[in-house]
Amino acid sequence: MPSRVFAPGEVLVVDDDEAVREVILAYFLRKGLQVAGATDGRAAVATLERSQGRYGIVITDLSLPGADGLAVLRAARQANASSYVVIVTGYASLDSAIAAVRLGAYDYLTKPFSLGQLDVILQRIADRQQLEHENRSLIHGDSAYSGSARGCVTTLADIAERLARLEAAVARLDVHTIATTLGTPGRR
Repeated sequence: MPSRVFAPGEVLVVDDDEAVREVILAYFLRKGLQVAGATDGRAAVATLERSQGRYGIVITDLSLPGADGLAVLRAARQANASSYVVIVTGYASLDSAIAAVRLGAYDYLTKPFSLGQLDVILQRIADRQQLEHENRSLIHGDSAYSGSARGCVTTLADIAERLARLEAAVARLDVHTIATTLGTPGRR
């Protein structure tokens, strides 16, 4: 797990299998994140509707009583458009994966999955949040980032200039000179 996740908000874990739900809840608690659980889709949707967008990460089973995981996904994205929703299912299909992605799912895991896979997802979330933070800082002129951005622009300008000089030098050479320089006999 990254040393710092930029304000993911709270985590909501939705699974009707108590053992799975409890393992995932304990996992996020060990990571130091605030976490809540829901036992069915209807309860999860109601929780999300009342949440005022506080859930930044939602882990939901696809097959749930009351409302399915796609309904939970819709409610999560409505409550917090920047939330990261991960669909988990024991009955994976291409159709359900495509539907989940189209609705804005961040990831799709098939059961059984390892907690290491959740580590990878959390790292990707942290990396993405870091990039978004840096982008916002660049856009708003934060000096900590704008100096490094100017350095990149300067480097790119230097590369473009060197490339232009190289292209001009190559344009002045004829095929025979290039072939001789490369050690192959040229043809005229």
